[in-house]
Amino acid sequence: MRPFLLASLLLLALPSLADTQRVVVGVNNAPPYRIVDGNRFGGLYIDIFNEIGRQLHWDIVYKEAPFRRVLWMMENGQADFMLGPLKTDERDAYMDFVVQAFPAERRLFFFRDPENRITSYDDLQGRTIGVLRGSSYFPRFDSDDTLNKVTATRYENLMRMLEQRHVDVVIAPELVGLYTVEHFDIDVGVSPYTVEGKASWIAISRQSPLVLQADAVRDAMAQLSKTPRYHNLIRKYRAGVTDEPAMLQVSNHPTVRR
Repeated sequence: MRPFLLASLLLLALPSLADTQRVVVGVNNAPPYRIVDGNRFGGLYIDIFNEIGRQLHWDIVYKEAPFRRVLWMMENGQADFMLGPLKTDERDAYMDFVVQAFPAERRLFFFRDPENRITSYDDLQGRTIGVLRGSSYFPRFDSDDTLNKVTATRYENLMRMLEQRHVDVVIAPELVGLYTVEHFDIDVGVSPYTVEGKASWIAISRQSPLVLQADAVRDAMAQLSKTPRYHNLIRKYRAGVTDEPAMLQVSNHPTVRR
């Protein structure tokens, strides 16, 4: 009996494999929120989620896919979590929007030619507008079937389409839009018309057994948000993209960089 008892005690002393929960997160490449570089994953949203995962002893696996494909993965239970979606009635049918974990980002309208500078919502009429496939921006825009919208799978693609005049305007969240044009040195301007955004969510697929851990995710996020680490992460990813509020970078003149 002694060898058996000794083995049992050793097993109890070791960390249990059952304590580590495998978690699949669907992500699209959208720097600086979600940065995918081969098999390496980073960015503001991913770093925040990794901190939550450490608290909950999760083994997190990130799977890259275009944004619209990630929505499909959530709807069909191929991913447990999605980071940063906006809440809509359609998405709420297959995702549990657990906690607003990420800062609100205004919607900016990028342009190349001065005649496509947007000063009001009505200026969007008659223009070709680049949008991320499957994304939501704000209700009036999302439901407006009178606008001419052209989709692409990445904001980099949209900004290059704008630079080459394949579209007149690109709508993008503030941080990802500014990051993209600065990182890829794309000659476009930012319109004075902007739309306030809402904080985005950590969402769980309603097909996932992890939906039962929604309260634990909320508690972990509440703890994280009280720490310097959370606020340092936000400052880290804003640095070099926009050190001041984006309003100060908005072009109020009908000129663009050449």
